[in-house]
Amino acid sequence: MRDETVHQPHQRLADHLSEDLQGVNALIRARMASKHAPRIPEISAHLIEAGGKRLRPMLTLAGARLMGYDGDHHLNLAAAVEFIHTATLLHDDVVDGSEKRRGRPTANLLWDNKSSVLVGDFLFARSFQLMTETGEIETLRILSDASATISEGEVLQLSAATDLGTDEDIYLQIVRGKTAALFAAACEVGGVIAGADDSEVAALHNYGDAMGIAFQIADDLLDYWGHAIGKNTGDDFRDRKLTLPVIKAIARADAEERAFWTRTIGQGQQEEGDLEHALGLMEKHGTLEETRDIALDWSARAKATLANLPDDPIRDMLSDIADYVVARLN
Repeated sequence: MRDETVHQPHQRLADHLSEDLQGVNALIRARMASKHAPRIPEISAHLIEAGGKRLRPMLTLAGARLMGYDGDHHLNLAAAVEFIHTATLLHDDVVDGSEKRRGRPTANLLWDNKSSVLVGDFLFARSFQLMTETGEIETLRILSDASATISEGEVLQLSAATDLGTDEDIYLQIVRGKTAALFAAACEVGGVIAGADDSEVAALHNYGDAMGIAFQIADDLLDYWGHAIGKNTGDDFRDRKLTLPVIKAIARADAEERAFWTRTIGQGQQEEGDLEHALGLMEKHGTLEETRDIALDWSARAKATLANLPDDPIRDMLSDIADYVVARLN
């Protein structure tokens, strides 16, 4: 059977940036090494080499090359972005008590929570070492701000969890924090290191922000449509996570329906057949289709921002990636 991945936008971008990606991968392997604590590279490699698409670091490389950069500091920034992302995944899996990531057992399951948290901390520290080596203070500011925003988003999600008063504005704030902030920063630092002007840097930031939002909304929706890789249909329901299709259904619930959501999400008293009933309520109120439309709209916004950037094959690939992150919804 022909490998369809070669036709996917992220793979085309990876092929276009293959030399840069090789440099990033070599830098990642070198910097996740530890002379004194061999568990650090063991755990890091388990997640970093687990078949992820490297989408975030690729966005940094793409932003830099699109804007004409011919140095090598973009490799440091791309590796830093990957370390930040990996650190957040290690921490998230501990917080969520997850047992599977990208279809494989999580690090906290194979090792333990303490090791996962501490290795995540190590990768955060490594990321800042990589940033400072560029000598570009603005990239350090952007990525450090993004790291703080990611943490804020995770804490906000924790405090909003199971709170039926969580509305769409809070949900969007959580998504911008936990997901879109790093996409936006990854794109933005590529432009900054290349010396792009303010309007071009802003366009790169806005592309990453909108594409990251589309990506997360699509991922949340797929939890109920059963197509998410490494997840079972209804994982978010069982974990009592308030994602957009559920938030919309709660907002339109009558008294009986609200009692159902209070019992299953607010109080965590779930019974056999509750997931099917929840899906029925979302179908009744049309919230799955509305969520899909919102994800598609954010994808369109991401593509629109690219009009302010140079006409280049990379720009076309970025446009295709904005389509790709929501293509799973069709």
